[in-house]
This record gives sequence, structure tokens and C-alpha cells, in this order.
Amino acid sequence: MAEQQFSPGLAGVVAGKSEVGLVNGTDGILLYRGYRVEDLAEHCTFEEVAHLLLVGKLPNAAELAAFDAELKARRALPEGILDILRALPKTTHPMAALQAATAALSGFYPALDAGDRKASWEGILRLTAGMPTIVAAFHRIRQGLPVVAPDTSLTAAADFLTMLNGERPTEKAARLFDVCLVLHAEHGFNASTFTGRVVGSSLADIYASMSAAVGSLSGPLHGGANEEVLVQLKTIPSAAEAPAWLDHMIETKQKIMGLGHRVYKVKDPRAGILQRMASDLFSTQGSTPLYDIAHAIEKHAAVRLGPKGIWPNVDFYSGLVYQKLGLTVDLFTPIFAIARIAGWSAHWLEQMQDNKIYRPDCIYAGPHDVSVPAIGDR
Repeated sequence: MAEQQFSPGLAGVVAGKSEVGLVNGTDGILLYRGYRVEDLAEHCTFEEVAHLLLVGKLPNAAELAAFDAELKARRALPEGILDILRALPKTTHPMAALQAATAALSGFYPALDAGDRKASWEGILRLTAGMPTIVAAFHRIRQGLPVVAPDTSLTAAADFLTMLNGERPTEKAARLFDVCLVLHAEHGFNASTFTGRVVGSSLADIYASMSAAVGSLSGPLHGGANEEVLVQLKTIPSAAEAPAWLDHMIETKQKIMGLGHRVYKVKDPRAGILQRMASDLFSTQGSTPLYDIAHAIEKHAAVRLGPKGIWPNVDFYSGLVYQKLGLTVDLFTPIFAIARIAGWSAHWLEQMQDNKIYRPDCIYAGPHDVSVPAIGDR
């Protein structure tokens, strides 16, 4: 028997083919169905990008209006979902609440046959429209505040901030958040996307598949990293002390959150966009010591780690932007999810087109032919 090859984390293993997104880590290129993410962030709204990912093309004005209307009609949640959110302890992490509610939607809008394209599409619309409402509603509930109903006169970005804070955001804040959603909407075969495809490959329904993807995203090595960046930055007293802190982290071989990526060997293109957005935001609304610290770390890291292909990733600056918009740290990853649901769902639909259940091999490393002793001899 030929020796089996083992690749930890499936690194370098080709597990599928996709037309949804391309991540070129060598050149720092991220494409959504052929479009550079920088161009989409500059010229398109999240609704346009969601249509691109899910339908396969950028919509014209009529198509966008129809798609937007379908989403707006599904922003409101069933009262039963709100009851589930109210029943959770107020100390529940928002990602746990989001995962529970995502799975529970299947009870209200059954789509148990993954091969039923119409039912699955309905589920995708409900998840894309409803996830922001779930996150905002739970945040209000845990604070003891009344839930704010969706406002269908607003964009998805503006409506989320309104439901979350109880007041309409400025036009600049809404657009800034909209760009953040665009930047997080898709990223190839990352852990959560792969999770959604694996679960979907068993023909589990869209709600079960997306609930699993949410769970995968919640880990600190994936979506939770943006929370950890801010936690780490707060341990550094000042920007002047940042270089020494970075040197110490490198010398003691400790993990530096927000620097480095499994794929990118140059600066993550999303990080560059978020850095410019952060700089603009802080120049108009006042800077923060954490941004100055982050900028100092990046400058020193370019010298110490850049030659090794370690550069800032999307998490390095996204948390700073969210914090400046008034969002609590534990909402950062749920925001990631309400954007990535578009990419996850696009991959799930693609998986359904030529599905084969995932069943990789495993190298057994345990003992063989062990005798079972009598219970008194164990």
C-alpha cells in the first residue's frame, strides 16, 4: 500500500473548484467572480455585491431594485426567533446567539430538501436579510432595550446600524459600514466557507449549513481574530513602545494577532482599504491611541516580518474601524458573518450543482489488535 500523505490543516490540498472567488496570496489579489475587491468596494453597495455572488452577475438597475425588494421583505424576524433570543442568558456571546437563531429559522421556514432550489433560495434570502436583524435584536435584548424593527427605506448597512443603536447613522458612517460588508463578503475556501460546503455536501439544508459556517467563523483563529487584535493592542502602553513590544513577541515566538495570513504573502488588499478608511475616519472624528499603536506596529513589522511574507491582514484594522463606529468588541465577528453569508451561500449553491459528499481519508496512528481484558482486570 502506498504511503499516505498528511497535510495538517489541508494546507495545499485542492478540495474543490469554484467560480465564486479567487485569493491570490502571492500578488495580494482578491476577486469576486472576476472583479477586484478594491473596485467593488469603491463602486458598489453590499446589495450589488451579494447579487454578484449569489446570482453570478452585477445587477442592472431593475435587477438591483427587484433583489433589494426581496431582501427588504424578509428583514423582519418571526416572533418565535425573538423569543429564542430573549431566552438566552444575557452573557451569551452574540456569535452563539446568531448560530442558534440561524439553525432555528429552519423551523419557521423549512427547506429540508437541499435539492429544492426554490426553497433553498428562499432560505438564502431570509438569511442574507435576517442575519443583521438577529445580531441587532440580540444586542438590544441583552442590554434590556426594546428591539428596533427594520426600516425598509434604508440600505442594509444603514438599517443594521439603526436597529443596533436606535438612531440613524450619518451618511458617512453608513457608507463606511457598507464598504466593510463588501470587503468581508467572500474569501475563497476559508474555514467557514469550507465548513458550509462540507455540511451542505451531506444535503443538509441551507440553515444547518450556514449555522455550521457561523460556528466555524466564531473561532479566534478565524473570524474571532479581529476581537483579539484589539485585546492585544490594549496591552501596549503607547505607540512609542510598540516596536519594542513587537520585538519581544517575535523573539519569544508569540502569536501576533492581525499579522500574517495562511494565504497572503503580501499585504491583504482588504487591510489596505480598511487602513485608508480608518485614517479618513480618525482624521475627521479624532484619532485613537490604538490606531497610532497599530500604525507603529505595522511600520516596524514591515522591517522585521515583511521579508518573511508576514503582513497585516483584514483583521488588523477592521476592529479599529468598528470600534470608532461605536460597536462593542464582541459584535465584530457577527458583523463578519452578516457579510460573509453572501459568499457562504454562493459556495453552497455551487456545491449543490455537482455535489459529492466530502469524505477525506485519515491516517490511523493508534494501536492495533488490542485484547479486551475482563472488567475486573482493567
